[in-house]
Amino acid sequence: MDVLTRRTRRVLLAALFLLVPHVALAQTDLLIVPFVGTKFGTDTSIAIAGTTASGKKLTFGLSTMILTDKFLGVEADLGQTPQFFGGGAQDLITSSVETTLTGNVIIAVPKMITQESLRPYLIGGLGLMHTRVSTSRGVLDTKSDLLGLDIGGGAIGMLSPRAGARFELRRFRNLTSDSGAVTIGGTKLSFWRLTAGLVLRY
Repeated sequence: MDVLTRRTRRVLLAALFLLVPHVALAQTDLLIVPFVGTKFGTDTSIAIAGTTASGKKLTFGLSTMILTDKFLGVEADLGQTPQFFGGGAQDLITSSVETTLTGNVIIAVPKMITQESLRPYLIGGLGLMHTRVSTSRGVLDTKSDLLGLDIGGGAIGMLSPRAGARFELRRFRNLTSDSGAVTIGGTKLSFWRLTAGLVLRY
């Protein structure tokens, strides 16, 4: 009888394990969020860009969020900022770009509290920060791939069952160095990103 009880428990636990993902899926939203905004407050040790990087620049990208009705979610975020380092060194820097690709964890106010109104959340994670700076003569060209941290917060508000808006402020900073980058005192790169996005719910 004791063996039968143990077997029964194992079967029940296995069934529960198989059912949990289906229950979670029924209470989960898939959100696609194209966004646009501005980057600002850049701090960097890249030698030729240190004095031109702090200005505001247009940034854009795409986020894919899986958000439960409770308080947890995950996100994949791809962002890009052309002319990231500006044109202050006009005859030296010909082009630059910053690309970020991160995977993040979301902690949101539960839907039972917010319903379909504005839903605040905190977000944070790790990923790739790819930097490229091209110069007129090519001598000081810089290209680096860094492990980066992003952390921030925002809010999502649904305007209809399928569409809404997202407003967010996020900070990015590097965690690793790149010996291939032309820097002063080691690799350092951080910046803020403020964006607004269109939320498409599936």
